[in-house]
Amino acid sequence: MDDPRLTPARGDLAAKYLEGRVEAARFVTGEAFEVIEAIAPLRERPASDAMLLTQALRGESVTIYDRNAEGWAWGQLDSDGYVGWLPNAALAKPATAPTHKIIALRTFVFPGPSFKLPPLDALVMGSKIAVTREDGAFAITCEGHHLPKVNVGALDHRESDFVAVAERFIGTPYLWGGKSSLGIDCSGLVQVALNAAGTACPRDSDMQQQGLGRTLQPHETKQLERGDLIFWKGHVAIVRDGTSIVHANAYHMATAIENTAQAIARIKLAGSEITAIKRL
Repeated sequence: MDDPRLTPARGDLAAKYLEGRVEAARFVTGEAFEVIEAIAPLRERPASDAMLLTQALRGESVTIYDRNAEGWAWGQLDSDGYVGWLPNAALAKPATAPTHKIIALRTFVFPGPSFKLPPLDALVMGSKIAVTREDGAFAITCEGHHLPKVNVGALDHRESDFVAVAERFIGTPYLWGGKSSLGIDCSGLVQVALNAAGTACPRDSDMQQQGLGRTLQPHETKQLERGDLIFWKGHVAIVRDGTSIVHANAYHMATAIENTAQAIARIKLAGSEITAIKRL
């Protein structure tokens, strides 16, 4: 059975590529759009109070299959395949193809070549932009926006240690469905960190457990290595070393470093056992 989180299909409408696989009243090809807001919420329903499923960042591409009269668009993110409702105002037809991405946790966007100017916006790690030229300390986009060059990298920029990327998020508030340094959840932290290191990663922890790495055998779990992933039902943590993990969690309501044994005991006391430990 197709995962509904990754399958653009409803009873009344479905993506054309699903014809023959799912039942729907009609099938549509969909239109390509890109996200123009710094962070756009992808929600379960077309309402501002609906559950946040994940977030789409500036420059992300999305295929839209439906719109309603209340300003919402239903579609599928091209990056990880997640399906949901985005604000129509956060989308535009693709213009100039992105050439660079944000490699800092977040960076201001300035209207001109001076850090003293009032910023126009702030972009977060993983956002994609089209840079047309450089001028001194600035990378300049096709819109004429100026970003600090030190915070911008080529699309093929790869961080060498995804765990170090995750550690940069320590102190970030916990946000269900979040995937930025303004708010992030456990699987969002894993996805953003791995993406920064050039590794494709599914969005949710159960997808990550199924799709990433190999499962360690019981005798191997006695010596965990940096970068191993520990999974519980609905949660994932990243191993830093032999004694500690880093994870975004609702216990601390933040991304935090925690002693591995103490975290396992605490989570077990709350009613959850480890479901797998994966090595990438």
